Amino acid sequence: MVNQVSPTTHTYLNESRLMQSKRRIVDTVVPSPKTRRFVFVLLDNFTLLSFSSAMEALRIANRMSGKTLYEWRLIGEGGGHVSCSAGTEFRLEGDLEELNREDFVMICGGIDVQKATTKRLLNWVRREARRGLMMGGLCTAGYTLARAGLLDGKRATIHWENQDSFAEEFEEVTLTKSVFVVDGTRITTAGGTSSIDLMLKLIADQHGEDLANAVADQLIYSSIRTDQDTQRLSVPTRIGVRHPKLSQVIQTMEQNIEEPISPANLAKYVGMSTRQLERLFRRYLNRSPKRYYMELRLQKARNLLMQTDMSVINVALACGFASPSHFSKCYRAHYDTTPYRERGSHASRLSI
Repeated sequence: MVNQVSPTTHTYLNESRLMQSKRRIVDTVVPSPKTRRFVFVLLDNFTLLSFSSAMEALRIANRMSGKTLYEWRLIGEGGGHVSCSAGTEFRLEGDLEELNREDFVMICGGIDVQKATTKRLLNWVRREARRGLMMGGLCTAGYTLARAGLLDGKRATIHWENQDSFAEEFEEVTLTKSVFVVDGTRITTAGGTSSIDLMLKLIADQHGEDLANAVADQLIYSSIRTDQDTQRLSVPTRIGVRHPKLSQVIQTMEQNIEEPISPANLAKYVGMSTRQLERLFRRYLNRSPKRYYMELRLQKARNLLMQTDMSVINVALACGFASPSHFSKCYRAHYDTTPYRERGSHASRLSI
């Protein structure tokens, strides 16, 4: 006869196992001198996922340890309310105020971070940084830290969509494609779920890997990334084709936008004839190498037009176009508008 366990008993056993797990974690947690407070600075149109991922990791760390290891506070320019990029409003707990020296500042950026990075915010960021506070930028808020001069001479990252404009504007910053970067008292992330990876690292550093792993399990996060992992999918995964030579050529194209390489030299680089390379692109991507390369350059140009104040001429040069007229012609053929109109329509959207 099979012994049956009632649903109530199942619930009891599951809760018992969870409590035993929590006790084991508590026993291995490195004693903390005091509760660590994170101050989240929410910019207008901040990315909800990046913010919530970071805060949830802290909440779960408290739950799994059985201690209040972390507290958090939400502030922003003017106090009151602020909207995330999904349109939902959040009530702030305070204005840009003087913080405790032990506080960990996390600025949460999102859409139109340039507009949200005001003069008052920059002054506040610089002042708090001078007092020695740890300063982090989630998603696009690496831009805010860079504008404040806090990333000069340091390594940093930002969401891949903002990489082109960031590299053009902040030459003194060593930009990486990592999911997050910790460089001294400055931290930046690439956005999305990279906030989880960052928080798991901080939790592990402060309270041990057992607790960090327990938090990851609660988040159903089975693969913890480090600062050595890149934020975008590999070229074969992105294009849906696993052909080593094709991937090599595309990677070379992406790394040489400002000074394009001829199809003949690209073919020579991977040990093929120009005709073989043409057939390879036609077979897998249904376009010529020249067309594919042009699309990469125009995509970067569009990013620069939408995210920077660079002149159209400088955008053209940065994307490998010898003349503004040729750039404008190619841009219009691909996007059905001119670079000048694109810049104008973007400016009008920002002013609404």
